[in-house]
Amino acid sequence: MDNNSIAKISAVIQFIETHLTEKMDLNRVATAVHYSKYHLHRVFASMVGLTIHDYVQRRRLTEAAWLLVFSAKPIIDIAAVGGYESQQAFTNIFTAMYKQSPNKYRENEKFYPLQLRFRVEGNYGMLHSKELPQWHITLATEDDIACWMDLVRLIIDGFPHLDEEEYAVELKLRIRNKQALILKDGAIAVGVMLFSSETGNIDFMGTHPFYRNKGIPKAFLDKVMGELISRNEISITTYRVGDKADTGHRSAIKSLGFAEAELLIEFNYPTQRFILSKEVTDDK
Repeated sequence: MDNNSIAKISAVIQFIETHLTEKMDLNRVATAVHYSKYHLHRVFASMVGLTIHDYVQRRRLTEAAWLLVFSAKPIIDIAAVGGYESQQAFTNIFTAMYKQSPNKYRENEKFYPLQLRFRVEGNYGMLHSKELPQWHITLATEDDIACWMDLVRLIIDGFPHLDEEEYAVELKLRIRNKQALILKDGAIAVGVMLFSSETGNIDFMGTHPFYRNKGIPKAFLDKVMGELISRNEISITTYRVGDKADTGHRSAIKSLGFAEAELLIEFNYPTQRFILSKEVTDDK
């Protein structure tokens, strides 16, 4: 990944966001940024973690969710703004992604995003290293909260029903209790983890999409299981199998050696618990 690719993706995001309510497909975006559509598809998916189609869909649904809570627009009008030809088509995809109908979501008066605008500002020095870096994972401090939250907004697709204000309060508490780990590339947070040394739960683990193939999740797990949690196993929850809102987080967790456990309901959202034993990490 080079600076030219990052600049190109930035231009793509700018074009999409400017024309979010208009008809959008790969051909139109590629023409607008003067890119081969096949190359654009590959680069965008690699860097953002979503296809252009999925990014546009999730952004439109997020904007629709905002309108449901903060406006009085009829649902049929919100569906039209989102590019859906019928209210039923909009209801079907909204329900599949949010796990509740637009009417129910509006009644709850609680907005949370599926996908915020993808932002690529900053310098990414470690990306240009040809060798895997020796990651320096440390306990987070309150000075890290701003860059931590920047990363949370970037990877919010992995955490259904994440309320930013509630999360920020919990983050401060975990930092004080020394249960928050961070990995930075200069001023940018590229990996974060909230954990409980008492229960062995990994409550939040995220990696910057640009650093997805740098081995960061494994480095965090080694740090936690080797130094910070004495239990023989740790657990984490994520999407259930077949959840349309999952952009690949379930398979990523399984690739780290986590095994499926019980089904749960968290914040009224269906999830599944996964377990990783120290024996598995030692074998890996």
